[in-house]
Amino acid sequence: MELITILNQCHHFRGFVYERARFNRTDRTTIEVRVRPRKGSAAICSGCHQSAPGYDHLAERQFEFIPLWGFLVFLLYPMRRVNCGTCGIVVEEVPWASGKHQLTKVYMQFLAHWARQLSWKETAEAFHTSWEKVCHAVEYVVSWGLEHRTLGPLQALGVDEIQYAKGHKYLTLVYQIDANLTRLLWVGKERTIETFEGFFALIGQQLASQIEFVCSDMWRPYLRVIREKCSQALHILDRFHIVVKMNKALDDVRAAESRKMAQEGHEPLLRKSRWCVLKRKENLTTPQKFRLRDLLRYNLKTVRAYLLKEDFQQFWEYDSPAWAGKFLDEWCRQTLRSRIEPMKKVARMLRAHRNLILNYFKAKKQFSSGVVEGLNNKAKVTMRKSYGFRTFRITELALYHSLGKLPEPELTHKFY
Repeated sequence: MELITILNQCHHFRGFVYERARFNRTDRTTIEVRVRPRKGSAAICSGCHQSAPGYDHLAERQFEFIPLWGFLVFLLYPMRRVNCGTCGIVVEEVPWASGKHQLTKVYMQFLAHWARQLSWKETAEAFHTSWEKVCHAVEYVVSWGLEHRTLGPLQALGVDEIQYAKGHKYLTLVYQIDANLTRLLWVGKERTIETFEGFFALIGQQLASQIEFVCSDMWRPYLRVIREKCSQALHILDRFHIVVKMNKALDDVRAAESRKMAQEGHEPLLRKSRWCVLKRKENLTTPQKFRLRDLLRYNLKTVRAYLLKEDFQQFWEYDSPAWAGKFLDEWCRQTLRSRIEPMKKVARMLRAHRNLILNYFKAKKQFSSGVVEGLNNKAKVTMRKSYGFRTFRITELALYHSLGKLPEPELTHKFY
C-alpha cells in the first residue's frame, strides 16, 4: 500500500491533492509529501474565511506531519496569495495548518496528547522534535479548547491556592466539582482579592447566580469575595484544612512540652512520638500502637490535646446540622477550659466560623474540599514532572491542558 493512499484515507481534504511522496535527497530519514491545489478549486481567504480568486504563489513551505515508522514526514506546499474583496491581498488559509505554524494541526494534537502522559521534554525526545514545538502544540490545543468550551451550568465550585515557584508565589485555582464533572475552570496569578474577583468577572453575574455550593478554606479574602459575588451559594468550609490546623496545634503542644521536659531534666517521654499522635489510629504501625499505649498512661498536655483531637473526629460522623452544632459547641467549651493554648486557638477559630462549618452537613456531605485537594495534587504533579515551569503563562497552559477537560478539534482520523 502506497503512502499517498494511506494519507488520502486518514487525512484527506477537499480541494487539495497529495501529488507524490519521496525521501529527502540529502536526508534519508525524512519523507517529503508534495501537496497541490485540486484543479478548479478556489482558495480560502485567511481573514474572512471566504473563497477568493488566486493572486500568485509564495515560496514552498514545510509543514511537519506525524512521524511514520521512525521517519520524519513533511508536507510541502507553495502557499497561494488571494485577492479578497474584503481583506485585500492576503495569504490563503489551508485546512491542515493554523496561521504561521510549521506544525500541522493533527501533529500538534498528537504531541499534545502525549504531553499529558509524559513531561514535555520526554515528549520532544520521544518524537525527535523540540521542547518549543511541544509547547506550541499544547498552546494551540489549550487555546482552541478555551475558546470552544462551555462554562455552564455550574453547581459547585472549589477554590484553593498552590505554590508554583520559590518564595511566596501562589496560583489561585478554581475548580468545578459537580457530582458528574470535575475540572479546572480558571487559573489566577497570585493570591489576592483582585485575583479571585477576576474569576467572577470571567463567568459573569448570570452564571455566578446559579452556583449552589462553594468549598474553600478560611482565608478572609476568599470568604469576603464569595459572600459578595455569590451570596446565594451554600459556602462550605474545608474539612481538610480544619484537620490540618488541629494537627498543627497538637504538634505545637508536643514540641513545646518536649523542650520543657528536656530543659528541666525529666525523662524524654515524648521522644519519637510525633507520628504516634498525629496519625489516624487505623494507620498506625504495630510499634507505634504500643508506643501510643505507653504514652497515654501519663498526664501530659500532649496526651490531653491528643484526646481532644480524637474526640473531635466524632463531629464528622453526624448527619444532622443541629446535632453536629451541639457537639461542636460542647467540644469548644471543653477545649477552652483545657488551658492548652494552641488547642484553645483552634476552638476559637471553629466558633468564629461555626455556621460555615455546619454548611457541610446542610449539603448532606455531598461536597467537600477533598476533591479540591486531590486536583491540587494532580496540579503539583503536572508541574513536578517538568521540575517546574519558568513562566506563569507556561504553567497556566500545562494546568489547563492536564486538568481542564477542554474540547479538542475533530480529527479526520483517530491516530492514537
